[in-house]
Amino acid sequence: MRRRHASAATATDTPQNATVPPDQNGVGTPPAEQTERLRVLITIQHPAHVHFYRPVIEELTADGHEVRVCTREKDVATELLTAFDIEHSVLAGSGQSTLERIGVQALYELRLLAAARRFQPDVVTAIGGVAAAHVATALGAKSVVLTDSEPAALTNRLAFPFADVVCTPAWYDGEIDARHVRYEGLHELAYLHPERFEPDREVVRAAGVDPSADYSLVRFVSWGAQHDVGEGGLSRAGKEAIVETLAEAGEVYITSEEPLDAPFDQYRLPVAPADLHHLLAFARLYVGDSQTMATEAALLGTPAVRCNSFAGDDDMANFRRLADYGLVFSTDDESEAHDRIETLLADDDGDWDRRRGEFVAETIDVASFVRDVLVAVGT
Repeated sequence: MRRRHASAATATDTPQNATVPPDQNGVGTPPAEQTERLRVLITIQHPAHVHFYRPVIEELTADGHEVRVCTREKDVATELLTAFDIEHSVLAGSGQSTLERIGVQALYELRLLAAARRFQPDVVTAIGGVAAAHVATALGAKSVVLTDSEPAALTNRLAFPFADVVCTPAWYDGEIDARHVRYEGLHELAYLHPERFEPDREVVRAAGVDPSADYSLVRFVSWGAQHDVGEGGLSRAGKEAIVETLAEAGEVYITSEEPLDAPFDQYRLPVAPADLHHLLAFARLYVGDSQTMATEAALLGTPAVRCNSFAGDDDMANFRRLADYGLVFSTDDESEAHDRIETLLADDDGDWDRRRGEFVAETIDVASFVRDVLVAVGT
């Protein structure tokens, strides 16, 4: 069984926004040089955002800043916040139809505005950042919005004009304006950088799984987000064919945004959501229609096959970058995905540690970068 704990050098990022005072590495004023203690409001609308902001929160609070977290119900987001002992306020649920999502968004923004008025933040931040940017503008606070999704056109149009700083990966397609700050990294590196996450075999064993066994991890998403309108992932038949093939090679574990029914219910995750990355790190293969988990697999050195309608000639820049390093295979064709799965199961070249190490060596510590930007903008 391969192991994947390559060390990583830190690359420097190159912010292009005068609002973020650069240090000698172009990262932003280090917190140690800051004397003002800030109030930072973080809004979370997806489970991955919990993982992303967790180390940022730890660093901000360690430096004496006050952090408040507001969230909405989305998959296991609140479960993760509770598991990580992050105090939070749940302001809204999640809608299914377009009309419901509009209503939920409006309710969330109104409740967030009320919560922010009580907290009086210096800076508000979020991934996507529609509500964060709007509320910060209404209160005269600063806002930092992060995005890595070019297809999220409506979200970007609603958030960017109100944001003080917009942070994206360096290879993000398109220029925003003078507020655009690029950095060498991915959102998922904030919590899966080798300096921040060490896969633990004992966590996997405690769940009744042998970390050296041949098992696969599968992720199905619901495709109910605003930026998913008109897009889609694996069909029911495609899911069944993939799981059947994977099951012939070993155990299969499925994580899904929607409830699992037969025949998938027998493959439920054996670990709590907070421990999922340990299970993913030791998997033989990851397959799914999720954007986030395909990236997470790549950063853990686990072979990844991603199949959804975003893939193709106009794929997101993140996945083109990961493909350059041979870390993720992306396609919008279920037959192609199935063929690649069979190839990987039959002939894994075992070179994933090297590829992952090469990619990570070209990136920065994203969590510390975000902390520095928030402090610089909020001061």
